[in-house]
Amino acid sequence: MTWAIVDLTVSDVPQNGSMAGQGEWARHWQYERLPGLDLLRARYLRHTFPRHSHEGFVIGAVTAGVEAVGTPAGTLHAGPGSIVMINPEVAHSARAGGPDGWAYATLYPSAELVAEVAAETSTIRGTVAFAEPIVTDPYTSGLVQKVHRAAEQGNALAADSLLRFALARMLRDHGTVRADRPRSTAGALAAARARDLLEERMADPPSLDALAAELGTSPFALLRSFRSAYGMPPHSWLTDARVRAARRLLEEGSPPAVVAATLGFTDQPHLNRHFTRIVGVPPGAYQKERGERRPEDAGHQGRKNVQDPAPHPLVPSTTWQQNRQHRQTYAREEATGSRQSPRPDPEQSMERASRTPPSSGTPSASASPSDSPASPSE
Repeated sequence: MTWAIVDLTVSDVPQNGSMAGQGEWARHWQYERLPGLDLLRARYLRHTFPRHSHEGFVIGAVTAGVEAVGTPAGTLHAGPGSIVMINPEVAHSARAGGPDGWAYATLYPSAELVAEVAAETSTIRGTVAFAEPIVTDPYTSGLVQKVHRAAEQGNALAADSLLRFALARMLRDHGTVRADRPRSTAGALAAARARDLLEERMADPPSLDALAAELGTSPFALLRSFRSAYGMPPHSWLTDARVRAARRLLEEGSPPAVVAATLGFTDQPHLNRHFTRIVGVPPGAYQKERGERRPEDAGHQGRKNVQDPAPHPLVPSTTWQQNRQHRQTYAREEATGSRQSPRPDPEQSMERASRTPPSSGTPSASASPSDSPASPSE
């Protein structure tokens, strides 16, 4: 299967892990039958995610190229077969780690969903976290990709089963209890209070000097304590918080122009620029994905077989940076006629995974699915 890109100067997405000749594209969406989960599948060349954080977890499977991830421990590189695991509220950044960019399939499970799986399948007691930000685990990478394929094809049973098994496997191999920093120091208390004030005055925030004066500290002392507590300076945290609030308002149906004015962005292009940098897609595309009701979500009908592909829009990121209006672009899946090796059903895949050694080992080739984003789910 390949992606036929319409109205884009992009060639077909290859299945061999190569990325030559491709442009940037992304899809950030929710599958209504998998609550507590966002999905992002993308290929980026020039796009750079600034330092930001998430309320839930980030689990990304790099399928081609190299992603350079900025973490509290420094910049780490993830290639095909790697799993990137970012805990809630941990500041991080991302960019291409090489000239060919990177492609990945990412899951954003809520903290509640991960805690639910941990409580049922692990001995972790306390606030759940992953001990390592990046690991090499081709088998789990394949499971993450299969969750995407099953969700895209409307197979809720397979998608939910594979998601929970992938989470259980990662918690088994890499799960731990989050070590909270002590918040009793004067600097930590000032940073927490500054965060609360910025959230309260999001549309009209004070200057750094005024904020520090209100808290009874100096601007540089506040900068140091805030960065230590939240991984970024106050102005970066505020932009990230505004984008989070923008996502909620867009999901409720508010027009982007209204969202921009409500949250203190200078204008809609200002919102577009920061939203796209942090989320990976523009506000309009983000809202459109959440506003559509697909046939499988309305009565779970519309295709006779879950193997029948359903077209979905892909957003070319070359248009995002220009802040201009372009006609809608879409992608559809077409059969190439090439033979594909038979795939096991989800239950067989999950049963085989339960016998697979921890991620320090290298699975056999049969346990590593194709990186093609259009491969059918089992």
